[in-house]
Amino acid sequence: MSSGPGKQQKTLGLIAGGGKFPLMVAEAAITQGFHVVAVAHRDETDPALSDKVDEIIWIKLGQLGHLIKGLKKHSVGKAVMAGSITKKKMFENVRPDVKGLALMSKLAIFHDDDILRAVADELGKEGIRIISPTVYLPDLQAPAGVLTKRKPGKSERTDIDFGWKIAKELGRLDIGQCVVVKEKTVLALEAIDGTDATILRGGTLAKSGAVVVKVSKPTQDLRFDLPSVGLETVKVMSRVKASALALEAGKTLIFDRPQMIAFANKSHIAVVCL
Repeated sequence: MSSGPGKQQKTLGLIAGGGKFPLMVAEAAITQGFHVVAVAHRDETDPALSDKVDEIIWIKLGQLGHLIKGLKKHSVGKAVMAGSITKKKMFENVRPDVKGLALMSKLAIFHDDDILRAVADELGKEGIRIISPTVYLPDLQAPAGVLTKRKPGKSERTDIDFGWKIAKELGRLDIGQCVVVKEKTVLALEAIDGTDATILRGGTLAKSGAVVVKVSKPTQDLRFDLPSVGLETVKVMSRVKASALALEAGKTLIFDRPQMIAFANKSHIAVVCL
């Protein structure tokens, strides 16, 4: 990669979870001239990230002290959080260090936003500012409008309006961001199992014609945990013959957009961003 960091403002910290998002952020930041220092999570982050960044530090989930030490060693003044942490592993693979334990002891409830905000606050105290990763990949954000050839039908629009209210309430409680409905009946709510599993549960009950709604939380912190969809989302919908996907424009990330929309068109799935 690059030969070394330039001025401090040109150094970017990347706190990486799983999936392709951290790799995409790293590539975009490097292209924009940043010296990228990544802190990656064992058993979550793709090892290929090592080849995309200038420096990489591997930690276990919960090792906040190690995370801060690694970033400060490389004079990181701002950082992004990108990628997923498999929520079920939160109960299996957490190996907190002293600082991680101290943070966990302060939290009354282990909700996603509470944990991430607390981590961001701790980093801020150490002089490391957390910013949104979409700064480097603005084209990932969902644009407003219908993205597919087919628009949602009248009954689907009714279900989208109904599901939207339910999804926002679910988000307000910081439980999940996705609901599956049909004929104004809630078939599945996202919890710890994630979006794909939620679509499978709800779509199986619907048998066909399920509507999937995925939105940001009312108090969404745009620096992290933005809702995201991609090609796999519509593939799962196709498996259970779901018919429409509604997203929140400007606050949802769409990965593999051309492939996702092409597959949705082929499967007669309507995709709309509101």
